[in-house]
Amino acid sequence: MKYDLLIKDGKVVFRDEVRNVDIAIKNGKISAIAEKIDDEALNTINAEGQYVMPGMIDTHVHICEPGRTEWEGFVTGTKALAAGGTTSYVDMPLNALPATVDRESLRSKLEAAKGKNYVDFALYGGLVPGNIDNLEELSDEGVVAFKCFMSTCGSDIPDDFTNVDDFTLYAGMKKLAKLGHVLSIHAENAVITDRLAEEAVKQGNLTATDYVASRPVFTEVEAVKRALFLAKETGCKLHFVHISTAEAVDKIIEAQNGGQDVTVESCPHYFTITTAQFEEIGPVAKCSPPLRNEEEQVKLWGKLIEGKIDMLTSDHSPCPPDMKQSDTNNIFEVWGGITGCQNNVDLMFDEAVLKRNVPVTDFVRMIATNPARRFNMPTKGEIAISKDADIILVDASQSYIVKKEDLYYRHKHSPYIGRNINCRVTKTFVRGNLVFDLDHGIVGDPVGELITYNEKVSALV
Repeated sequence: MKYDLLIKDGKVVFRDEVRNVDIAIKNGKISAIAEKIDDEALNTINAEGQYVMPGMIDTHVHICEPGRTEWEGFVTGTKALAAGGTTSYVDMPLNALPATVDRESLRSKLEAAKGKNYVDFALYGGLVPGNIDNLEELSDEGVVAFKCFMSTCGSDIPDDFTNVDDFTLYAGMKKLAKLGHVLSIHAENAVITDRLAEEAVKQGNLTATDYVASRPVFTEVEAVKRALFLAKETGCKLHFVHISTAEAVDKIIEAQNGGQDVTVESCPHYFTITTAQFEEIGPVAKCSPPLRNEEEQVKLWGKLIEGKIDMLTSDHSPCPPDMKQSDTNNIFEVWGGITGCQNNVDLMFDEAVLKRNVPVTDFVRMIATNPARRFNMPTKGEIAISKDADIILVDASQSYIVKKEDLYYRHKHSPYIGRNINCRVTKTFVRGNLVFDLDHGIVGDPVGELITYNEKVSALV
């Protein structure tokens, strides 16, 4: 057989255009693209009427293994990613225990990941107080980027992740600038948000709206401006995660235009759930930064439509159901994280491409091409000859309602349950391997491989 797989007659989304062509795959790579390919193949897929796109690269995922596998895990988390049209992801240094902040903890995570990933994956290293001297060893071990929190995070549990102080942020940026790495930042002012939360609880203001009010827009904007200033001083490359406000996006774009090496992501929940809807849905929709009011959401949509959002990610941050409950109806007590990676592609394709006429080429840049470029994945992120055959099929003629029983998460809760979505991911291929099929679910054994920044690091896990 000349090819392993042919995908025929689909609407193939390239960098700047959509064309009805055939794609041939051999040894996990895209081998040929033409209007008609009639050579023999082991398998042929008829994609007529469907969009054929590069799989999503979700650069913001919390798998939680090892140490908190009761929250999620590589098997369940990557099944959900595959079913949602994600073909590669980057795992955050939290909420696993130990947090990934040195060589030992990184190797512990890699050992836990062996043979469990249904999609390809890369790892973050963490920047926390006290680990500046560990950043180089993490780089040597192959992490693709580093992550820190400017807002308060962590717990009293040993080896949990903790947020940076300003000096750690500055010193870490200096070190990472020398190493050439991107620092991804959760940007919220810790002092102000913590005190506002304390005051709200003291006054008995415990609702979802009260929680949002404790993390106002300016606390995100201030942290973004502070990080940008320190990055300019140190020459550090930045990536801002899960930005929730248009004003913060504007500050980042100003820095880009001024020559700084900085990018910005946002997440589906900031475009699809408002503060009022958070009140209705309940604690499963709690996250930080918080979900904004309708006016702020409209402004954020404006930035996406203008092309000012570089990437879309899930910030998949799962937890057991009891952590989303409060006996006193105090929203401040419940876990702040959204379980949502299975509905990245379909939800945002519906909302952005179908409902708001965002060009599908722009959509693909946000979910695949830009993440691949930013996080050093040269074989991924677009449909082109010699690239990895990480491909998804999306049927824009199908509608469905998100149901609890269809979710692959360890704990089947999500703010999207009950939501109608006007498209479906029908197939997901990772390097030419079919890992998800709408009619049959997850297919075969885990095929995911490790992606590293350091090519000398072993690639297969």
